[in-house]
Amino acid sequence: MKCLSTTLLFLACAAPAAAADTAVPYPEGYRDWRHLKSMVIEDGHPLYAPFGGIHHLYANDKAVRGYKKGKFPDGSVIVFDLLEAQRADNAVTEGARRVTGVMHKDAKKFASTGGWGFEGFAGDSKTERAVGANAATACYACHTSQQDHDYVFSRMRD
Repeated sequence: MKCLSTTLLFLACAAPAAAADTAVPYPEGYRDWRHLKSMVIEDGHPLYAPFGGIHHLYANDKAVRGYKKGKFPDGSVIVFDLLEAQRADNAVTEGARRVTGVMHKDAKKFASTGGWGFEGFAGDSKTERAVGANAATACYACHTSQQDHDYVFSRMRD
């Protein structure tokens, strides 16, 4: 739970961007990629504070191959699109975007974080970074528990 609190802290206040050679790029056009699954985390769930809302997971073609093989090739990109969940008239609908979380695989560039670059873009911004140089503590520290699945928590839905 400690690493989740750390993640919330870094998502809540934007950190300076990482140096250009280690910056994770914004994933242009990701909503046209393969939609893996969606989920709603509601109040009462242990992850509600940092990740409450509607989640959509997207993967580019290389990441889809990685999900199928269990090992992700360089160039794989996974996007965690987190939106507010709005409830009205017995329906849950998408509200404002909270963060666009990105995992970008480049074994050489991100060797110190399992080959993955991590970033969170605040709200609808393509430039306001919420993780930056803090990826090792804000993201990777929790993802190490998934080392046997190449540091990826999500699984592709059949």
